[in-house]
Amino acid sequence: MKFVTYNYNGTEYVGVLTNDETSVIPASEFGLKAGSMLELIKELDGSYPAAPTQGKSIALSAVKLEAPIPEPRQDVICLGLNYRDHVEEATRADAVFDIQRGDAVYFSKRLQRAVAPGDKIDGHFDICDSLDYEVELGVVIGRDAKNVKAADAGKYIFGYTIINDVSARNLQTRHKQWYFGKSLDDFTPMGPCILSADEVGAMPELDIRCYVNGEKRQDSNTRMMIFDIPYIIEELSAGMTLKAGTVIATGTPSGVALGMPPEVQKYLESGDVVRCEIDGIGVLENTIA
Repeated sequence: MKFVTYNYNGTEYVGVLTNDETSVIPASEFGLKAGSMLELIKELDGSYPAAPTQGKSIALSAVKLEAPIPEPRQDVICLGLNYRDHVEEATRADAVFDIQRGDAVYFSKRLQRAVAPGDKIDGHFDICDSLDYEVELGVVIGRDAKNVKAADAGKYIFGYTIINDVSARNLQTRHKQWYFGKSLDDFTPMGPCILSADEVGAMPELDIRCYVNGEKRQDSNTRMMIFDIPYIIEELSAGMTLKAGTVIATGTPSGVALGMPPEVQKYLESGDVVRCEIDGIGVLENTIA
């Protein structure tokens, strides 16, 4: 199933895409009362709804897709340097962070509201001179997780989405940390849907790509993660409760502008179109304002 948040006649709803992805079935047609994705996840409590035998659907062309979780209840949890090829390019770029470590790197990404598919991204060019893109697989937790073992992690995953971890590299360098440079307004595009975890399992192997103005910049597969999703859930839940609806961005592969030789770095500019793709989930495309 592909769960979506959509705006119809000025009101936000949640629903499920039809198999041909031309229409959306409102959550109410499944007998669900939830009015938001966070409410839906809590109401389902680790399960998925049975397909309705009848009921209405709305043409996708008649609605506007929003980010699946427009306003997460907490900051997005992020992994840094979780693809080996990205570690290598960051090393070549002489990044300011110590990347010679054997443990996962976690940080958080603040957001006011996740940017919807098709919406513009404010590049904040008044304070950012090196705007970068990072296509990432986002994991959405389906029920409260505490002290979860890796073998059981799949029971706690609601599904997967696409996140563009937009980054102001000059702010990262200046402040010697990721938080500020990744947390400016509009720096968390998300979408177009949440693919239910029962479709691909707890360790999905999905092709992941990013294009800028049609030029392929990133091309990898989620199996190339250094720390897989069950490991991440076990490690994080050992020390904190991952509440239902928590979003985890699992890192980006190589190909970001930061990793290019300085003389050919292709940072984002106003008017650039960034297209993030993950097979099975869909396409997240946004234009830089």
